[in-house]
Amino acid sequence: MTIQKATLSYEDRDAFREVCGPNDDHLKIVRDLLHVSVDTRGNTVSLSGEEHDLEVARSALDQFYELAKRGYNLFASDIPRGVQIIAQGAGTRLTDVFLDTLNVPTAKRKIAPKNLSQKRYVDAIRENPLTFGVGAAGTGKTYLAMAMAVQALLARDIKRIILTRPAVEAGEKLGFLPGDMAEKVNPYLRPLYDALYDMLDLGRVQKLMQENAIEVAPLAFMRGRTLNDAFVILDEAQNATREQMRMFLTRLGFNTKTIVTGDVTQTDLPDRERSGLAHAMQILSGVRGVSVIEFQPEDVVRHPLVQRIILAYADDDQREAIRKAAHGGQGSHRRNGSEP
Repeated sequence: MTIQKATLSYEDRDAFREVCGPNDDHLKIVRDLLHVSVDTRGNTVSLSGEEHDLEVARSALDQFYELAKRGYNLFASDIPRGVQIIAQGAGTRLTDVFLDTLNVPTAKRKIAPKNLSQKRYVDAIRENPLTFGVGAAGTGKTYLAMAMAVQALLARDIKRIILTRPAVEAGEKLGFLPGDMAEKVNPYLRPLYDALYDMLDLGRVQKLMQENAIEVAPLAFMRGRTLNDAFVILDEAQNATREQMRMFLTRLGFNTKTIVTGDVTQTDLPDRERSGLAHAMQILSGVRGVSVIEFQPEDVVRHPLVQRIILAYADDDQREAIRKAAHGGQGSHRRNGSEP
């Protein structure tokens, strides 16, 4: 093991302070993540560590400094995300990710990708009529889709946003529930509403819904429609059957973006093999105009414990699959890695 050393100097004192963070907390995160020694004196940073780790640390600090000089306020949560992007070696600059701000002026905070997968997802939505965002909860796939929909609506690039989701628990038969259609399906669309209210105030949302500029509907009610000049989001798509998915995807009209989000490991359908999400991803892979972005557990942007929980369940699923294979598929039925 050969220890390398490097010395970095930065002219802009304010930007350098932003890189260091309060009490040098940001530098401590870099140190702990990459197992390098980090010492500061004035506007100079001295690094030492193994060659690869040292190069990642050097690039990370340089690129954090570049972000700070361009007015980006670094938070502690940005540091591991930035280091991860650089360590992946894809050649993507942090400015291309963190400064790719979605133009939602009414949002409570700036909205931009937080990791490389989110950046690819946003770019895919921009470039394709149909995008699948697939992965565990907390990866930002629904929130970013909603942000891009609101951006397009406010810019008048589209005429309406359509939000839909399979109502599996009610068997798509919502007539017995009280209220109008929006009220019937509201419980199933709560995550979409949460994202929407984070970007638009309540009065604005209600006004847009009254004008049918924002429409909510269960997936079953998409049948027979052609959706033009719209931004359509199908959430929790793992609960759509193959027949429902085929019906939905053929609703695509002119000047329409369609986003399908879900987690193939979390279907609530009685027969997991009938999930339309995994099937659609398989047969549409490589079709021009379709993009599939698969988020990984390390892409979770919620509390770090969420990522560890997801990994623990994934490990348990793998052990269960091995156990069943060893016993010829016999044994108690378990769904989603837990006891029924």
